[in-house]
Amino acid sequence: MDGALSQVESRVVSDRKVEADSIVARVGVSAIILFLAVSVLLPLYFFLSKSVENEAREFVGIANYLEFFRSPGLVGSIKNSFFVAGLSTLITVPLAFIYAYALTRSCMRLKSTFRIVALVPMLGPTLLPAISLVYFFGTQGIAKELLFGYEIYGPIGIIMGEVYQTFPHAFLILFTALSLSDGRLYEAALAMRSGPLRTFITVTLPGVKYGLLSATFVTFSLTITDFGVPKVIGGGYTVLATDIYKNVVGMQDMEMAAVVGVVLLAPACTAFAVDRIVHGKQVALLTSRATPYEPKPKTGFDLAMLGYCAMIALIILSVVGMAAYASVVKFWPYNLDLTLQHFRFGETTDQGWGVYANSLMLAVNTAVFGTVTVFVGAYFVEKTRVFNAGRGAIQFLAMIPMAVPGMVLGLAYIFFFNHPENPLGFLYGSLTLMVICTIAHFYTVSHLTAVTALKQIDSEFESVAQSLKVSLISTFRRVTVPICLPAIFDISIYLFINAMTTVSAIIFIFWPGTITASIQMLFQDDNGNLPGAAALGILIFLTTTTVRIAHWFVSERILLKTQRWRQR
Repeated sequence: MDGALSQVESRVVSDRKVEADSIVARVGVSAIILFLAVSVLLPLYFFLSKSVENEAREFVGIANYLEFFRSPGLVGSIKNSFFVAGLSTLITVPLAFIYAYALTRSCMRLKSTFRIVALVPMLGPTLLPAISLVYFFGTQGIAKELLFGYEIYGPIGIIMGEVYQTFPHAFLILFTALSLSDGRLYEAALAMRSGPLRTFITVTLPGVKYGLLSATFVTFSLTITDFGVPKVIGGGYTVLATDIYKNVVGMQDMEMAAVVGVVLLAPACTAFAVDRIVHGKQVALLTSRATPYEPKPKTGFDLAMLGYCAMIALIILSVVGMAAYASVVKFWPYNLDLTLQHFRFGETTDQGWGVYANSLMLAVNTAVFGTVTVFVGAYFVEKTRVFNAGRGAIQFLAMIPMAVPGMVLGLAYIFFFNHPENPLGFLYGSLTLMVICTIAHFYTVSHLTAVTALKQIDSEFESVAQSLKVSLISTFRRVTVPICLPAIFDISIYLFINAMTTVSAIIFIFWPGTITASIQMLFQDDNGNLPGAAALGILIFLTTTTVRIAHWFVSERILLKTQRWRQR
């Protein structure tokens, strides 16, 4: 009798734990849905509504859109945006492909160094390369003769800046695609006496076609939605991103700004949708029988690839180097004595070093709270089996930010959080809202990183934990988090760097006391203080670089202790 009672009590306890886990999962899923709804869905709804309203918030249908398309200047911005985005993509993707091809298909030296250098543009704000280009090719630039009489202010400067800024994104995609090649295909081509060109056309290109398509659409989307480069170096050449800024800041025409935002949203969403379709059609290139491709030494080819990578690396480093040099020159180009006067921000701005402190606070809070939110959300999606509708809603909402340009999201925050009837209006103008916006803006990539890591964990862990009467929270804390530490570290540094460098997502929602260093760069450029803007950009670059190195150093040692099981 006692044994039967014990079994009944044990079953009751087990049922209670299952019920408790179900409640935790439902509450967690609901909390993530609420966050994504407030930070993404509702602001976008208010944004779209604003585009069909007048100043009195009355519905006017497509009247605003008709006014937009009647304006030659605004319509011209569409043509300009597609022109610079298209040409930048046509230049960037081949350059990145050859660079990635050199690192994966040659036996040249310094591969690790060149790979690190390729990612350098991601460590600074998009305004930084534009500032450097002014010092290189501006009216007082050291290499303005290389433009053969053309001005850097306009499409030439925008395209050059965008190629520099989007190069690492295209490179990462193409490097990954080329790294997944099956060596057996090349062995078969060699056995059939196929020449290098024929092998490249029949084996290499088909194997990376999805990577090429993805790199193309990602580059196009990043270029057409970028604000920093055209703002600094565009001159009178307007694009959609700068039109939004002018309508909001210059003319206070929120309705027309919303219309321009919708027009900008269309190509960005299209590019994202096509990229998702491409990913859906992609098949596994490496099977269990596949062998990694190992390039064979070819002196001429290896030297040519080394020379190409060295040239690209030199260009990348020279852009950063020029900005660093300009930030310590006394008075360009008349007095080239070195000085740190441009780093005395208290003499040129009211906030002084406070803008840098705001950037650090934004980046640290985004990294901490963003990593927790993203990873917990991905865990509920991937590792729980309750509230299927809610889990599906998270997966859908998590994909939206990738298709939304930063300026559109920031503008949507104005309409939603500044609405007089919104109970969350107290957040408007606070650093907290900037943190929420930044997390939402970069949510998709972080979510996909977390989901990818969680997919590698067998679902049997949860089943075994349940059979052992271990709670969901304990399993998450003692099993899931330790296994996924590499992905968690990657998410945190990704969010930190992007929070330090972002401009477009927060340009409309800052307050005088919450101005960040990246926004202050923009103001310094508007005021004609280009050396001060360069100094802020270099400060951001040094910060992200230092944190990236420290992050690698600390994470390597932590992972060495917690991930020893991977080395068995």
